[in-house]
Amino acid sequence: MRTAARTLALMGLLSLVATGAPAQQPLEIFDAHMHYNQEPNPYYPLDKLLEVFRRNNITGVLATSRPNKGTHQLMDAKAPGLWVVPFIRPYRIRADIQTWFNDPATLDLIKEEFKRGYYRGVGEFHIYGKSAATDIVKQVVNFAVDNNLYLHAHCDEEALLILFSHNPKARIIWAHTGFGTPPARVAQLLDQYKDQLWGELSYRGGITDGSGQITSDWKALFGKFPDRFLLGSDTWINERWYSYDAIFKEYRSWLAQLPPDQARRIANGNAAALFGPKPRS
Repeated sequence: MRTAARTLALMGLLSLVATGAPAQQPLEIFDAHMHYNQEPNPYYPLDKLLEVFRRNNITGVLATSRPNKGTHQLMDAKAPGLWVVPFIRPYRIRADIQTWFNDPATLDLIKEEFKRGYYRGVGEFHIYGKSAATDIVKQVVNFAVDNNLYLHAHCDEEALLILFSHNPKARIIWAHTGFGTPPARVAQLLDQYKDQLWGELSYRGGITDGSGQITSDWKALFGKFPDRFLLGSDTWINERWYSYDAIFKEYRSWLAQLPPDQARRIANGNAAALFGPKPRS
């Protein structure tokens, strides 16, 4: 019987080889926190950037850049197999991180960029604590709501709550999911802001333990909220491009520990749900 079983198994393997059955493709991933910054020039030329995406099976990106020129280039490229979801970054230079929320020119920049007709959100922007309470920030939030745009906010919890207080219809992608906000508190916020808050996971601490295994707290979060998380590279400095392959190799290692449907949602399905189905190339 064992000999027969082994023979059948071998015949099955030979059949796969003979028919040329394709190897299973790696899971497609949507990079929901990608910067193509240019001050004054990008680290990678566009063709090399697209090759980085291809070899990592990145089939979509939430694109922002400083200034917004990099996002324009990605949109104009219309690269086959790459879905670009553009967000308006309210920065011209890096120093704007410290001043945008008090600068009347911020809204002018956002409105001028919005005329391009293809943007889906505003951000990533940095805001902390009561700095989120300015009139400029309130106008940005209201502009986003009025024009069906998402906000991509790099912020602490205090600023997050202020952003929601500006307009109860705001929809926020929380960059880094608060970095170190306890998972129990993350769960409370996701419960409180249903259909309004999503967590992006770059730089997020505590997802895995020292051995690379997903912690029980995060397994529970992903199980309860499989439709509320996104992956991102956060290529804010050149070193992150050096590490791009390693970043997504690590993501894939812990996605493989989740049920396939959860893994697929976090990898790319949630982006499709937020921004509409991926267009055909």
